[in-house]
Amino acid sequence: MSKQLGKHLVRLLFTFKQFLSRGHRELMTASGVTACILLLRFFGLLQSIEWATLDQFFQLRPVEPPEELIVIVAIDEASLRQVGSWPIPDGAIAQVLQKLNVYKPRAIGLDIYRDLKVEPGHQNLVAAYKSMPNLIGIELLSNHKNDSVSPPLELSQRQQVGFNNVLLDADGKIRRNLLYWHIDNQAHESFALKLAKLYLKGEGITPKKAADNPENLQLGKAVFYRFQPHDGGYVGTDNRGYQVLSNFPKLACRDSSSEICGFRRVSMWDVLTDRVPKKWISDRIVLIGSTASSVQDWVLIPYSSRLMGTAKPVAGIELQAYFISELIRSALQGRPLLQVWADPIEWLWIFAWAYVGAATSWQVRRFSKSILCILWFCLLLTGSTYVAFLFGWWIPLLPALLAFSISAIVITSQIAQMQEELKRSKEFLHQVINTIPDPIFVKNEKHQLIVLNEAYCQLIGYSKNQLLEKSDYDFFPKHEADVFRQQDQLIFRSQQPHEHEEEFTDASGKTHFISTKRSLHKDAAGNFFLVGVIRDITERKLLEEELKRTAAELFRSNNELKLQEDQLRYLAYHDPLTDLPNRKLFAEQLCESIEWAQSNNLLLGLLFIDLDGFKQVNDTLGHEIGDRLLITVGQRLSNSLRGSDTVSRLGGDEFTVILRAIPKLEVAAKVAEKILATITEPIVLDGHTTKVSASIGISVYPLNSQDYETLIKQADAAMYRAKHLGKNRYEFA
Repeated sequence: MSKQLGKHLVRLLFTFKQFLSRGHRELMTASGVTACILLLRFFGLLQSIEWATLDQFFQLRPVEPPEELIVIVAIDEASLRQVGSWPIPDGAIAQVLQKLNVYKPRAIGLDIYRDLKVEPGHQNLVAAYKSMPNLIGIELLSNHKNDSVSPPLELSQRQQVGFNNVLLDADGKIRRNLLYWHIDNQAHESFALKLAKLYLKGEGITPKKAADNPENLQLGKAVFYRFQPHDGGYVGTDNRGYQVLSNFPKLACRDSSSEICGFRRVSMWDVLTDRVPKKWISDRIVLIGSTASSVQDWVLIPYSSRLMGTAKPVAGIELQAYFISELIRSALQGRPLLQVWADPIEWLWIFAWAYVGAATSWQVRRFSKSILCILWFCLLLTGSTYVAFLFGWWIPLLPALLAFSISAIVITSQIAQMQEELKRSKEFLHQVINTIPDPIFVKNEKHQLIVLNEAYCQLIGYSKNQLLEKSDYDFFPKHEADVFRQQDQLIFRSQQPHEHEEEFTDASGKTHFISTKRSLHKDAAGNFFLVGVIRDITERKLLEEELKRTAAELFRSNNELKLQEDQLRYLAYHDPLTDLPNRKLFAEQLCESIEWAQSNNLLLGLLFIDLDGFKQVNDTLGHEIGDRLLITVGQRLSNSLRGSDTVSRLGGDEFTVILRAIPKLEVAAKVAEKILATITEPIVLDGHTTKVSASIGISVYPLNSQDYETLIKQADAAMYRAKHLGKNRYEFA
């Protein structure tokens, strides 16, 4: 009856819970979330936020020492008022260049377009162009000639020109530096690169191809890796020319009133009125450009961002200063450049954090503790990407944060659903199993008892309150709990029903033998349950043990009887003194040997041996010495024959030898000679040297007879003939 109810319970549970293999919940959730995040990145929906995150990292980075190598000659509003016009006349620019050149700067960058004459003083400016090999002018490149601005002809002919084109991102900021650009198959270098190369040449550093990739530029200690369309947070960006991600230095301000931090700035009017110290200019890079608000030469960089308030742009000439500073510091000091991971590594990074979020929520079920763990991991992720940024690596923060958070939320919602479903399942199971008389328990995936019936509590000897939410190790001896845990894990792993016989000790210390059938079930929310149905088989096991003991006793008795039978059989067929086959066994083996020789058409020799002089030894030295002499002779006979031959003692001092499968008579004669030589060797017994010989008679099957009795008589007669002819010899029948 109980078995039938157990089967009905299993069938009922199967209809209530679908029996499925256990899925990797965290892995599946992480994979799905990662795919969604990658799709968002692919369509560029995260691009602006990733840029903003990068800008905040720039804002938070530690400040670096002010740049001493670069001086900006600013054409500010005051200088414009003093000059009195815009564009500034060529003569004023020529005068500025000549005054600066007196201080011997290493390079001068003129960030002012001069494709057209601005009189007065054009010829003076041309003369300055021709007399200053360290001067670099600018041009504006474009695939359309109408949009381009040509450089001064004199500087262009001397290849002292660099383009000042900038790359604007979709949010209007500049985060990339364009080093080279090809127009009509002609290579052009940027204004910043030209000046940096001019300065580094004085340090003995010239451009060369990188060792790891000849397509990349190397300057001193720095390798500038080409920007790719999907680097960092970018999506499908135009990577024309030779672009690099710019790792803008965060330079300390020289004083609190300075509008431009990091770079020393003097006004153009200060230069014209000789109010600039020589040491500020000598062996430096001097940049000449507009900072006047009315000229509107302003750009946005990562440091322009503000969490509160409007963005603060920087002048175009300052942007060039940032570019030049980065190039020189990287080449001379090995300052980190901004690098990114390959796409597959970034995908793996996002997936890893999605998995961490899912696994954390799955392992930490308590809501409050889960929130603390999630916050801690978010801080860890943010901190690790920030530290990596300080070392020059732009690692995706926002996609990883989203993947982590969404995975955690998905798993948390699943856990809530599972807990609600678990509650309903426990109530249902409790109602069902209490109607079954067999002991039944239900465990969760943590091997805790969650549902029990009264029969189980009575069998174990503990109350339900003591057992619920506990494991087997809480109330069973360790060796018993180990067995239960091993069987439970087998069910969770294989997901197949299994029955196993076990033993346990109840609360009173009594040992029970049980047979437990375990099976795995899953409810609609994916909660797994291990259901165990127990049968008490203590009486059966005791009966089995009794039967085993009885069977063992019978087996032992049978073995003893067999040993006794074997011993009696051995005594019946062997001589008790020499342990050689006796007359009875000799007769059987002779008959079998004759049949075998007849079947195989072979000769068989029979030797009858009688010792000469044995009676004298026996009478003189005693029967004990005589017996030992017979034992020694028997051993010598056995050692002198083949393994297929048989030595027997018929009684007294008579021995026989059966020679099987001899090819000719001479073999029997050689064996007889060997036996005679062996027996006649002296034998020392208790200090007495004895010497005996033997008379041997030989009959051969089938030459002498085909009947074993006749063969025996003929060998015996030949033996007596050997005695009469002088002993210590052999004779054939």
